[in-house]
This record gives sequence, structure tokens and C-alpha cells, in this order.
Amino acid sequence: MPSVRRLKSVVAVYFKNKGTEVKVKHALAAGLLLGAGLAHAQSNVTLYGIVDTGIAYYNNAATGGSFIGEPTLTGKVPSRFGFKGVEDLGGGLKAVFTLESGFQPGTGNVNYGGRLFGRQANVGLSGGWGTVLLGRQNNMTFYVTGNADVIGPSIFSLASIDPYIANARSDSAIGYMGKFSGVTLGATYSFGRDGSAAGGPSATNCAGNVAGNYQACKQFTGLIGYDYQNFGISASYDQMHGNTGAAAPLTSSHYTDSHSVINAYYKWSTGRVGGGWIHRNVSADAASLRSDIYFIGLTYLPTITWAFDAQAIRYQLKSRANATMLIGRATYSLSKRTSLYGLVGWVANSHNGAVAIAAGGSVATGGNQFGTMLGIQHTF
Repeated sequence: MPSVRRLKSVVAVYFKNKGTEVKVKHALAAGLLLGAGLAHAQSNVTLYGIVDTGIAYYNNAATGGSFIGEPTLTGKVPSRFGFKGVEDLGGGLKAVFTLESGFQPGTGNVNYGGRLFGRQANVGLSGGWGTVLLGRQNNMTFYVTGNADVIGPSIFSLASIDPYIANARSDSAIGYMGKFSGVTLGATYSFGRDGSAAGGPSATNCAGNVAGNYQACKQFTGLIGYDYQNFGISASYDQMHGNTGAAAPLTSSHYTDSHSVINAYYKWSTGRVGGGWIHRNVSADAASLRSDIYFIGLTYLPTITWAFDAQAIRYQLKSRANATMLIGRATYSLSKRTSLYGLVGWVANSHNGAVAIAAGGSVATGGNQFGTMLGIQHTF
């Protein structure tokens, strides 16, 4: 960007040749204002993304036999691309936005109910006091397990048990997050938590904003956390309402689905251990249920190119079923952007349990299941 002095010189020479003294003064004033405005309005937009896919296998499918192929939902993490922008407004205040799309590498199809920017589509302001966002955004259930869940949103993960954990986003939401000396505070409030009717955990046909029914599809999430040097602890609460026509079991605005999460982690130079508890309570008359998930995991980094992750998960659906899941993963980095990985997973169900090892997969009721996947991930 040219300096104000250089701008003054250029403008002065131009108008001197024109022989117009008054215009020079006006031009100089305009140039000074332009220079000052540019100095306080620096902005940039970043294109980023992840392409993550591979070949997966699991046995004992609900329809009989085994599955082998390229998964449509996720590999190590869901594939996505997005745009992030920030504009410096001066005085420590910034305007920010994120547009992020999820897609299937195998087919090129868009995930999240067919939304172009199904992962995020929001804009807001950020400063020393925190960040406020408006639009579709990750809610606090998405953020709370970030450090404690060493496996993350993999094909074999907590999402195999409760798909919402990996799809915790809210439409039409106001969100806030701030960090103060190790303490993190966050909350979202949604006027209509999910406007897509495509079906599935990320599209449940509950757009809300219904005149005369304030509770329809409303959602609140809140988070508090503390991080200090090499350890941290966090907790969150999430409650969503349903509405007529929404995906079961929340087919009434009086029905609710809530998640409470508490977790912690400890890290050191070559690894990390993390674990937690997720309690779910669905209040929907005959479809009501309560469940608990307990998880603990370990990451070990023996070299700069190798990473090993392991996690154990226990699921208890009150008075109905339970399951135990074990997951292992090895990742080899070919570069800072490209890595190869291998996953193995095993789940044991009670006689009436039906937890599949693979997110989006299926299992015969009461059956045990083994799964594995070899994949590649590239970030940009």
C-alpha cells in the first residue's frame, strides 16, 4: 500500500500540471482520508480445506455379510472446504466470517442435508471481549470434546454411537465465545436449529421461527472450560426442542433432547490422554430415553512423522442395551499437508444392542463387529 507522503506527492504533481491549486488541496485531503481508511481496514480471505478418504471394511452388517468400499460420511475427519475472512476495523475490533462446505470425495456430493455451506455459514464481530457470530455455526457440544476426544470425528468414534456429537451445529443462531486467562466461556441460542428436511443427524427438518409457538425448534448450548499449561477441563449443556413434522423423536415443540458433557485432558511433549462422560436425556413421551457414554483415550507421538491413537468407549442405554467399543489408529505424515492412516475398531453389543462400528454403518442386533480402514488425508 503506498504511503500517505507518496500519495500526496503524486496527487500534487498531477494537479500542478493542471494548474489548479484548489483541486490540489481537496485531493490531498481526500488522499489523507483514503490512506487513513486503508490503514484501519486491512482485510484478508483464506481458502482452506481437507480431503480425507480411503477404503473401509466391516463385517456382520444388518443386511448380512460384510461391507467393503469407500465410505460416504468420513475417514479420519470429514472432508470440507471453506473460506474465512477477517477485516481489521480498528481499535481492536474485527469483522469475521466463515463459509464452510462438507462433501463426499468418492461422489462429489454435498453433505449436511445438501446445504452448500452445511458446516458453517456465519458472520460476526471479534475483539478482546470475545467473538459474536450470527448464522449457522458450530455449537458448544461441538467444541467441548475437542481436546479430550483423541480420536475425533473419525469413521470409528463417538459418532458411531451418537451421530449428533460430530454434527453439533445450529441454524439461525447467535453465538458467543471468549477466552480470559485460561477460562473459556461460550454459548449459542438458535431460533430454529435445523432447517434442512433431507434427513439424518445433520438435517432434521426443524426450522423453527413459528408464529405463536416460541418453543418450536429452539436450542440453547453453553460451555465453560479451563486450560492451564498442559491440562484442562470443560463442561457443556445442550438442549434442543422439536416441532410438528420434525425428525423423530422430537415431533412436538414440547419434546426435548439434551446432552450434558464433562471431560478433561492432560498432555506432554510426546502425547496426550483424555476422557469424559456424555449424558443424553430425550423427553418425548413413549420415545423417551436416557443414555451415558464414557470414553478414555491416549495419543502417543514417538517421532515427528508417526502418531498413534487408542480409545475405549462404553455406551449404556438405560434399561435397554449397552455396548463396548475399542478403536486404534496409526498415522504417518508424508509431509506437513499429506498423511496416510490405518484404523481398526471392534464393538461388542448386548443381546438387544445395535451399535455399529462405523458411523453411518449397520450391524446385526446383538452382534459383535470388526472394522478397518486405510486412508489418505490432504490439507490445504
